[in-house]
Amino acid sequence: MAILTSLSAREFRAVIETFADLLGQHKEVINRLNVYPVPDGDTGTNMSLTLDSVAAELSELGAETDMAAVCKAVAHGSLMGARGNSGVILSQLLRGLVEKFKSASAITAPLLAEALTHADVLARQAVVRPIEGTILSVARAAAVGASSATSSLDALVRSSRGAAAAALAYTPEQLPVLKQAGVVDSGGTGLLLLIDAFCHVVAGDPLPPVPELEGIVVHAPETLPGHGEGDISELRYEVMYLLDADDAKIPAFKEVWAGIGDSIVVVGGEGLYNCHIHTDDIGASIEAALDAGRPRDIRVTDLQEQVIEEKWVREGVAEQLHGDELTEVSGPAPTTAVVAVVVGDGIGRIFRSLGVRTQVRGGQSMNPSTAELVEAVRATGSQQVIILPNNKNIRPVAEQINDLVDIEVRVVPTNSIVEGFAALLAYDPGASVDDNVAGMDDSASAVIAGEVTQAVRDTESPAGMVRVGDWIGLTGTGIVSIADSVAIATTKMIAAVMTEQHELITLIEGDSASAANTRRITEYLHEEYPDVTVEVHHGGQPLYPYLVGIE
Repeated sequence: MAILTSLSAREFRAVIETFADLLGQHKEVINRLNVYPVPDGDTGTNMSLTLDSVAAELSELGAETDMAAVCKAVAHGSLMGARGNSGVILSQLLRGLVEKFKSASAITAPLLAEALTHADVLARQAVVRPIEGTILSVARAAAVGASSATSSLDALVRSSRGAAAAALAYTPEQLPVLKQAGVVDSGGTGLLLLIDAFCHVVAGDPLPPVPELEGIVVHAPETLPGHGEGDISELRYEVMYLLDADDAKIPAFKEVWAGIGDSIVVVGGEGLYNCHIHTDDIGASIEAALDAGRPRDIRVTDLQEQVIEEKWVREGVAEQLHGDELTEVSGPAPTTAVVAVVVGDGIGRIFRSLGVRTQVRGGQSMNPSTAELVEAVRATGSQQVIILPNNKNIRPVAEQINDLVDIEVRVVPTNSIVEGFAALLAYDPGASVDDNVAGMDDSASAVIAGEVTQAVRDTESPAGMVRVGDWIGLTGTGIVSIADSVAIATTKMIAAVMTEQHELITLIEGDSASAANTRRITEYLHEEYPDVTVEVHHGGQPLYPYLVGIE
C-alpha cells in the first residue's frame, strides 16, 4: 500500500476502528499485567469497552462522512463509554486529539503532532495527581516523539511509536510496584496500540501480534503498598459516574474530591463529565456531585475484592432480566417485594423460589446502573421494596434508590449470593419493610460466605505462595486455602472457618463444577462433620466452581 501523506476522515476512522480491534485482541494480555491474583478484567477490559462505545457511534455514521462527524463520534463515544481509571484517561486523550482535528479537512503531520501534544496536556490536567510510570508517561513520550519528526506523516508516527515504546519499557523504573511485579504499565501498553494503529494505516506497518498469555509472568504481593509517591493506592473503593454540571462548578468539585481520595480523573466539558476516584468515603464522593450538578450511571467497585464475572464484562452491560422464566412478575404484588442482583441462571431460579419478585444481572465490576435498579424496583408493583445487592460493590448504588423513587426502598446489605439466600429465609411478603429488614439482616449476618476460583498469576498470600493455576479459597478475610485441585481447595477453605456451632453447609455449583468434584467435597464433609447438614444447589455462576455458605 502507498504511504499516506495525510489522513482523511475515512482514514482516521480506520485508525480508531483498528485501535478498537487491537484492544479487543490484546485485552487479556493487558489484564494479565495487573497485580491481583484472581481473574479480573481491569485495564484491558476497561480500555476495550471504552473503544467499543466509540466503535458503536462510528458504526452509526454513513460510509462517507466528514472529519467533524468522526471526531464528534470519537469524543462522545469515549466520554459516555469510559470505564475505570484507564478508560477515563484514554477518553481524555482521544478527546484531546479530535479537538484539533474536527475543523480540519485532513490530518497532516504537523497537525497530528500538535494534537498529540494537546492530548497529553489535557490528560494531565484531568488527573488531579499525575504519576509517572503510567499511561500518562507513554502519552507524553508519544507526543514528544511526534514533535521531533514532522517532516512526513510516516516518519512522525514511527518516531512517536519508538518514543512511546521506550517510555513503556522504562515504566518499571518509575513505579516500584511494576518493578517488583516484573511488568510494564498496563495502561501504557494499551495506549501503544493506538500508535500501532496509526503506523498501520499511515505506513502499512504490520499490526503487533498478541503475545502468549503463558509467557507473561507477574510476581506481585496480595496487598500492595500505598499512599507513597509511585505506589498504588490502598483506598478501598473505585467510584465512577457521569455528571451533568455547569462547567464553572467543576474546579470546586475537584477540590472537594482531592480531599477524600486519589486516582482522580475528571474529563469532559460543555455540561457533561465522566468522573473517577478511589476513596474510602463513597457517600462523600457522591454528595460532592450533588453540590455541583446531577450524577447518573453511578458505579462503585470494591478494589480489594475485584473479581469480575467475565460474561457480563464481555457483553459490556449488566443485563436486566424481565419477562423470562426467572423473573416473570405474576400474581398480586406483596406488601413487601424483594429485588435481587443475581449471577447465573441457576442462582436466579433459587432466588425466585425463595420469593424474589424481580432480578437484575450484575457482578463485581459490571455493577447494575442506578437506572436498572430503579426499573426493577418499580417493576415489582409494591410500595415497599427490599434490595439484596449480594455484592459489596453494588450496595452503595442500591442505597441511593430510595431517594429516586416514590416507593419505600430498603437495602439488606448482603455481600454474597449465599448471604442473599440466608436473608430470604426470614422474608415475609406480608410483613412491613422494616420488620423484614430486621429479620433478613440478622439471618444474612449469621452466614460465613466463601468462594473458590483459580489463580491467574503468582502472588504471596497469608495462606502461602499462590502459583498460576492454583485453586484458591477465599472468605471475607482473603485467601484461606491453596491447592492443586478445586475439591481440596474447597474442603480446606471450609475446614479453615468451621466451628462446633455450625449446623448447615450450602454448596452452590458453578458452570465449571463437575459431579466428581461435588461428590469428593460432599463425601469429605459427611465424614468430617457427620452432624452437619450439607445442601447442594446448581447456581451456574461463571468463574467460581463453588460458592459456600456456612451457618
